[in-house]
Amino acid sequence: MTRPIENLVKRKPTGGRSRAFRGRRAYEKDGYAIEPLVGPASSREIYRRGGRTSTGMIFADHANVSDPSGKAKKSKILRVKKSPANRDYERRGVITKGAVIETEAGEAVVTSRPTADGVVNAVLASKK
Repeated sequence: MTRPIENLVKRKPTGGRSRAFRGRRAYEKDGYAIEPLVGPASSREIYRRGGRTSTGMIFADHANVSDPSGKAKKSKILRVKKSPANRDYERRGVITKGAVIETEAGEAVVTSRPTADGVVNAVLASKK
């Protein structure tokens, strides 16, 4: 499914469709969003402009959790507890930046973007 491009597919004041005067450019094409879930680790290579590639997480089972002193430790992800990006992500278990995840080390806040960085980095949440 392709999404419409701004200014190419619009309607006339009469309600009729105006035809696009050109096709889609390479820099306008997009793909489906990757929504990383909790599960056995799996990633996907994403092709970027200029022949570059980046890695996006599809499933993640471990996170690099750092404590307040700055020492990082690999810890197993148990579940997504809270997600400020979208309330539905909490139920579905989608890991995003800013999401609160429950790990073996305790509650942690995700500081990386798993779809862009290809890794889950987190900081232990402070106890109040």
